[in-house]
Amino acid sequence: MAGSHVPRQLFLQGVAAVFMFAFASLYTQIPGLYGPEGILPARRTLRPQGKGRWQQLWETPTLLWEAPRLGLDTAQGLELLTLLGTVLALGALLLRPLRHPLIYLLLWAAYLSACQVGQVFLYFQWDSLLLETGFLAVLVAPLKQPLNHKQPPQGRLSGASLHEGLPFWLVRWLLFRLMFASGVVKLTSRCPTWWGLTALTYHYETQCLPTPAAWLAHHLPVWLHKLSVVATFLIEIAVPPLFFAPIRRLRLAAFYTQVLLQVLIIITGNYNFFNLLTLVLTTSLLDDHHLSAGPDLSHHKRMSTSWPKALLAALSLLLELAVYGLLAYGTVHYFGLEVDWQKYAIQSRTTFTFHQFSQWLKTVTLPTVWLGMASLAWELLTTLWRWIQVQGWLQKLTAAVQLSVLGVTTVALFLISLVPYSYVEAGTHGHLWTGAHRLFSAVEHLQLANSYGLFRRMTGVGGRPEVVLEGSYDGHHWTEIEFMYKPGNVSRPPPILVPHQPRLDWQMWFAALGPHTHSPWFTSLVFRLLQGKEPVIRLVQNHVASYPFHKQPPTYIRAQRYKYWFSQPGEKGWWHRQWVEEFFPPVSLGDPKLEMLLRQFGLQDKSPPRAHSPRRALAQALHWVRTQLSPLEPPTLLWGLLGAVGAVRIVQALMTPWSFQSSLLARGEKHKSAPKKDSGTASEQADPAPNSNSSGTRATRRKK
Repeated sequence: MAGSHVPRQLFLQGVAAVFMFAFASLYTQIPGLYGPEGILPARRTLRPQGKGRWQQLWETPTLLWEAPRLGLDTAQGLELLTLLGTVLALGALLLRPLRHPLIYLLLWAAYLSACQVGQVFLYFQWDSLLLETGFLAVLVAPLKQPLNHKQPPQGRLSGASLHEGLPFWLVRWLLFRLMFASGVVKLTSRCPTWWGLTALTYHYETQCLPTPAAWLAHHLPVWLHKLSVVATFLIEIAVPPLFFAPIRRLRLAAFYTQVLLQVLIIITGNYNFFNLLTLVLTTSLLDDHHLSAGPDLSHHKRMSTSWPKALLAALSLLLELAVYGLLAYGTVHYFGLEVDWQKYAIQSRTTFTFHQFSQWLKTVTLPTVWLGMASLAWELLTTLWRWIQVQGWLQKLTAAVQLSVLGVTTVALFLISLVPYSYVEAGTHGHLWTGAHRLFSAVEHLQLANSYGLFRRMTGVGGRPEVVLEGSYDGHHWTEIEFMYKPGNVSRPPPILVPHQPRLDWQMWFAALGPHTHSPWFTSLVFRLLQGKEPVIRLVQNHVASYPFHKQPPTYIRAQRYKYWFSQPGEKGWWHRQWVEEFFPPVSLGDPKLEMLLRQFGLQDKSPPRAHSPRRALAQALHWVRTQLSPLEPPTLLWGLLGAVGAVRIVQALMTPWSFQSSLLARGEKHKSAPKKDSGTASEQADPAPNSNSSGTRATRRKK
């Protein structure tokens, strides 16, 4: 099996990029969501209970407990955390020395701190996924970066690098849990659209924030939508076990199927950083040989001259073909694929029942746990074998300590992850070792392992429900309050927002699925708009002048529920809509109905926010940064960060050839001045491993 040095570096860079997007996106929304005049002020979530400082920190793990010591309120402390997180993540993305466990620990701690006060606006699966991935990055990041920025050559082990692939295996296990659970829950939910293979005929227009490409995808033929659902089940349920296949070509095939699925989702939907984070997880399926610039000819030559290896390669090829054949046969058999030559289409249908699937799931869930255990055991044995080959007693002792710590941590995290994974099948959950349950319960609040299951049920089958806010000065003439991103104006095209997540727009989508009492925060939104609070208005329209009531707050606000559908080709506009019912009754400030709802949901300001001195330098600096960045729309800010990263990368790439050429010239001068050695030394010079550090050391010794 090839090494994973380059994939690990790609993983660390990817995690840093996702943290950068997540922190920057959240930063732009803090005043409106969590400020003193926001929808859900963060200061209400952190109330000292008279407990000790460390006990309080353990029960509610957030660094925001220390905000008052800096002269900041909770929202300002959150702004500081997100700004520092953005800067640290940007540094880790651009500078290799900053890809250090301490940096990723700070990023994880900062995001965990934000989630502790984020309330409903940070209750998304991708927030939990980022926390779990970020903690794994702490273990994957090397304690010491090589000086020459290159991996050690094969066959030359060092105590500092032999164990690095062990925690990286946990990334693959996380990817497996995410994809397999997301596929299974679609069928265990008994959603008729998933069982009828018609989910995608509704998905593109009913997802939270579609892209313009979603309009095109929605109008594809129905048979292609159904075939796409079949492909989704294949990629999410049947392919994930191949993540642990001993044949690298099977793992690479699994990698490309996952990438294809995520790219298609990114094209048709605005799912912020979620799909980007999933792509980062897929790096655990890659290896150094696949990412190398050219094929390893010497390796192929050795393979061709050794008949045992040639036989093993032939058997591997046969097994690989058998797996592909089994997947193809299973897909055709269980989904009844038939070619309709008259309509030039492929017809499909589900040929198994819910009971049959439940029995199958009960049969395979526990073996997938065994598969994970076997794969982890192999990784441990491989790492132990590499440790045996380490030369030097001091290096061996150091490697043993590091290996022991990482090995125990990896096994513990694997055991913890089994508990949320087993939620996919109730019987398996009850058969787990009780020690795993105790471990999970002890650290559950740290979100080191989470359960996943995306798109469990397809919503909006009869039309996309959408809440439309309206304001009025007299209670008779109403003006719609249009949001920047969610559907409203039927003539406005869907936006492209990736990687930004407008969290209020997302929660508006969830609110439309039920009565307003199921979304208590909505009452606070109405209250703040009646008050004319600018931080909340900026969540609706970043440019306040575009808000219809920017000169004077409306006297009354109400909300209507509509159903939206994509327009047909050739028609004007992007949407059609139809009024359904009143979602929220007309209210005004001081209205008994509004006061009752605020009191019922605990949204009234019982005590004024603590006064902090405006002369504090840190508070003034935060205010200045906010003033400079507030005119920019959040997607523009994030794309600007991405553009800055791209520009720096281009400059680094342009500078690399010069430094590389200088290194070659310097090495050539050393080789010219070095005396000739025996054949043993000549064989060392012919070593194709690209380790400039070791080559430079040998050249120095020859010169001396």
